[in-house]
Amino acid sequence: MTFSKFLSIAFRDLVRNGRRTALTALAVALGLTVVMSFSGLLEGMLQSMLADNIRLSTGHLQIREESYDADKGSLLAKDLLSNADHLTEQVEALPEVATAAPVLWLSGFVATPQESFGIQVVGIRPEDAFHAPIRDGIVAGDYLTSEDRDRILMGSGLAKQMEVNVGDRVGVAISDANGIGQDGVFTVAGLVDTGYPSIDQHRILMPLREAQSFSGVGDRFSSLIVMLKDEKDTAAVAARFQGGDTQVVTWEDLNRIILESVTSGMFFYYILYGIVFLAVAVLIANTLLMSVFARAREIGIFAALGMTGGQIMELFMLEGFLLALLGIAVGWVLGLGAVYYLKTVGFAIPAETSSMVEGMAFGTVMRGDFAPEQFVILSILMLIFVTLVSLYPAWFAAKMEPVEALHTQ
Repeated sequence: MTFSKFLSIAFRDLVRNGRRTALTALAVALGLTVVMSFSGLLEGMLQSMLADNIRLSTGHLQIREESYDADKGSLLAKDLLSNADHLTEQVEALPEVATAAPVLWLSGFVATPQESFGIQVVGIRPEDAFHAPIRDGIVAGDYLTSEDRDRILMGSGLAKQMEVNVGDRVGVAISDANGIGQDGVFTVAGLVDTGYPSIDQHRILMPLREAQSFSGVGDRFSSLIVMLKDEKDTAAVAARFQGGDTQVVTWEDLNRIILESVTSGMFFYYILYGIVFLAVAVLIANTLLMSVFARAREIGIFAALGMTGGQIMELFMLEGFLLALLGIAVGWVLGLGAVYYLKTVGFAIPAETSSMVEGMAFGTVMRGDFAPEQFVILSILMLIFVTLVSLYPAWFAAKMEPVEALHTQ
């Protein structure tokens, strides 16, 4: 029997049992929609968190003193860079570089008579283009200038927790370059909301010169944050400054927590995919078995007319394959629609929850993104899975005795 004849018989049976076919195909479609949605959400989270963390915090690369350890946050002269203006001009002269910004990181506390919080104190040059998201995120008060003294910026969420407003004075305490505690009183010049409580909630900002004076490090700074026009140039730019007395840390290393977290989370996504595939497979197997019992006389007639067991098996596997294709086609329509919704609208996350994720840009809206390669892989896996599951009903049909099948009511 030719393949076209097989296809005609399989198609006729699917059409003849239209309701069963539609429900089964819908189950496949919904299963694929679920896995495509989760895959798109994971892709969107990874890409947005990386892009936002690079834009708001790490840059594409950072130039530091060779002996500097970011985990320890040393303020010793031997661990810090000097001459910020010269190094910044040297780096920004490269055609691949968009902007560079020197920063000084200090660990400390911010306090009022009622509350105190451990935070990171960040000294910045307010005019640097890298800090535009902070400038654009001012929701109350004023942005900083390089000449400001005793003035800081504070995240709006942190200010709300501490019941602080613009113009209020707060205490800031740090350990200086000699390990001696220093404290001062600063005026809250402005409140910042970048849309990422996980960043805003855990730091305050002051002009670089003020931070240098407060900590006693002179004209030194912790790191030069570099933003590139194209992240593909990261390795080439890093190679120009690597070695000697400096170290260059690229965005991959700076965002390793994000990359490792997503990699670890993939294990649970794979479990979810497996559960969805298994549920769809059980439904497909059940549908095809029902089809076998309902068509027992027809199977007996096929066998009496000379159709071999192998050909009957191929017929039912072909039906399973066609069901899978139909479900996958509908699943792509539904899945792409779901991912589009996740990409354009997303879903909100409470600021209190977002602020718990310290050290990375975790916003208050989680969005998805299209991942065509992943969608194709998931569709192929669904097709293979459903086709393989069709083996048992097809084998069962092939093993039916023609005489018994013909006498089935």
